[in-house]
Amino acid sequence: MDSLQEILFTLRQNKLRTALTAFGVFWGILMLILLLGSGRGMQNAFADGWSNDVSDSIWIFPSTTSVPYLGLPVGRQIALTDSDMAAIRQQIPGVGYLSSENPLGSFINSDISVMYGNKSGSFGVLGVADQYFNIKEKVRFDDGRRLNPLDQDDNRKVVVIGTRVSERLFTTHAEAMGKEILINGISFKVIGLFYDKGNQGRMSERLYMPVTAFKKSFGGGQEVALITVRPKPGVDGIKLEEDILALLKQRHKIAPDDVRAIEVSNKAREAEDINAMFTGLNMFIWLVGIGTLLAGIVGVSNIMIITVKERTREIGIRKALGAKPSSIVGSLLFESVLVTSVAGYSGLVLGVGILEGVSALLTALKVELPFFQQPEIDLGIAISALLLLILSGVFAGLMPALRAARIMPVEAMKAE
Repeated sequence: MDSLQEILFTLRQNKLRTALTAFGVFWGILMLILLLGSGRGMQNAFADGWSNDVSDSIWIFPSTTSVPYLGLPVGRQIALTDSDMAAIRQQIPGVGYLSSENPLGSFINSDISVMYGNKSGSFGVLGVADQYFNIKEKVRFDDGRRLNPLDQDDNRKVVVIGTRVSERLFTTHAEAMGKEILINGISFKVIGLFYDKGNQGRMSERLYMPVTAFKKSFGGGQEVALITVRPKPGVDGIKLEEDILALLKQRHKIAPDDVRAIEVSNKAREAEDINAMFTGLNMFIWLVGIGTLLAGIVGVSNIMIITVKERTREIGIRKALGAKPSSIVGSLLFESVLVTSVAGYSGLVLGVGILEGVSALLTALKVELPFFQQPEIDLGIAISALLLLILSGVFAGLMPALRAARIMPVEAMKAE
């Protein structure tokens, strides 16, 4: 207790110096926490954007050839068909779920007139196979049911709608079930209502119907706009992608080295790339944050050196009276750790408070930013930051303390 009172007295004697020294540590840890929390906010936004697709789904889009092959020219438009889907199903054993997706209009501009009574709106309308929602399994159905094989086999004019569609056309979500709505003037029965928070809920602005009823009502022949696949459990998604591409290239006479004729979005591969990107980002944030913190620690160390110089006579007298070097070292280290810990912990608390405040504000205002959601700090990171503060305090005070321990009483008495 006496030692603590002595240290506090020393710190109060140099209030401005102590405050400026502590501020460097405070600012360093505050910046570290804010940077790490912001990085997690970006990571959460990416994860939310993908939340309606399973992490191993594969999406296959037709494009144009970029390499001549078997006498066929460059720039040939590839068209995927129902027969391609049948071939994938029959010849690729690793396929767990398989579906097509066909927009009414185009993926870029697919705002189709939808009406119920005197209410109307423009939404995306797509025809999909019955296994589509096994691939987008994270889409939540609040009412009704999903599309099933009988809907597809019997060409049923049924549709599942997103919550935003329901809010536009009906008074309540429950009212939508079983109602007949007009899509481009053709009647379809609502059998399900789903909610999707991924991609900021954009999927909730769509309507999905069996692909057979879609083509019968709106045309489209055998072509499919895209094919989506989910591997069976235990099947390597990247290997499955390679097998599917090889099959499609063979069927459409595409050069094996043509990487543009058929474009693929493999969520497993993309997840690896994005995780690697965020790992690199977090390492960079730690380097920047620790660099800022080290600047504060150097300041603490310099101040401790000045403190030792100013207290040379005092230290000499204490040694002459029998104080052990370990006692002097311990006293100065405790002073250093106290300054860095109090300042750093204050920065840590403020940083966490700011992140929690921003997160609560975004939630309260129902603001959905595309690249930033729910900034937060893991408990493990907070504990690591506290340990870093303690070690930083020890490091900052170690050299000045050892220097103080080597002071000879006779030389100390001569110091001014």
